[in-house]
Amino acid sequence: MPNVIYRDFVQIPVERVGALIGRGGSVKKEIEETYGVKLEVDSSTGRVCIELLENSNPANLLVVKNIIQAIGYGMNPEKALKIFSEEDAALHVIDLKYLLGPSRDNLVRVKGRLIGEKGKARKLIEELTNTVISISEHTVAIAGKLENVEVARRAIEMLISGSPHGVVWSYLYTVRRKLKRRGFALWEPKTVSLELEESVPEGEEEGEESG
Repeated sequence: MPNVIYRDFVQIPVERVGALIGRGGSVKKEIEETYGVKLEVDSSTGRVCIELLENSNPANLLVVKNIIQAIGYGMNPEKALKIFSEEDAALHVIDLKYLLGPSRDNLVRVKGRLIGEKGKARKLIEELTNTVISISEHTVAIAGKLENVEVARRAIEMLISGSPHGVVWSYLYTVRRKLKRRGFALWEPKTVSLELEESVPEGEEEGEESG
C-alpha cells in the first residue's frame, strides 16, 4: 500500500454524504481510483479526509477537493466527475445570504428568479454557458470550464441585482456570438435554448419559484 504523503480536509453537509459515497461506494471508489487518493468520509459529521498517496499527482488534490465540494453543494456526482475530468475546470460558489442579508423573503425571491418557472432560467444559463449550476438553501454553485463559469457567474449576479431576465439572456447570447466570431466558441446551445429564449420576451421576467 502506497504511503500517504499529504492530508487535506473538506466539509460537506451530512445529507450529501450518501451522494459522495454512491451506491455500494461507487462514487467514492471512482474518485479514489481515478485520482490516486484515499478518502475517509465521516458520515456523522460530513468531514472528508483526502489522503494524497506517494504515487499520486499532487495536482489531483485540488481536482478532488473541487469534485467533493461540488457534490456537497448539490451537484450530481456523475456531472461533477465529468466536468472536473477536463482541463481548466473551475468551481465558483455565490453565498446568497452574504449578498442579501438575513431576510428569508429576499432569499426566496432571488432563488425564484434564478430558477425561473419550471427551472427554465437556470437551464438556459447552463445551456448557454455549458456549465452545471446547483442552487441549494443559500448558495449557488457553478462548475465548468473557467471562462464559461465566469460568464455564468456574471449572468447570475445580474439576476441577483434585479436585471430583467430578457436583459440577461441578451447578454448571454451576445457573449456567445462574440466568442464565436473570434473563433473561441467553446459551446453550442441545444435546441431547447432557442425555445426558452422565445418563451421569455425581452424585458419580461419569468414566474418565480421558491426552489
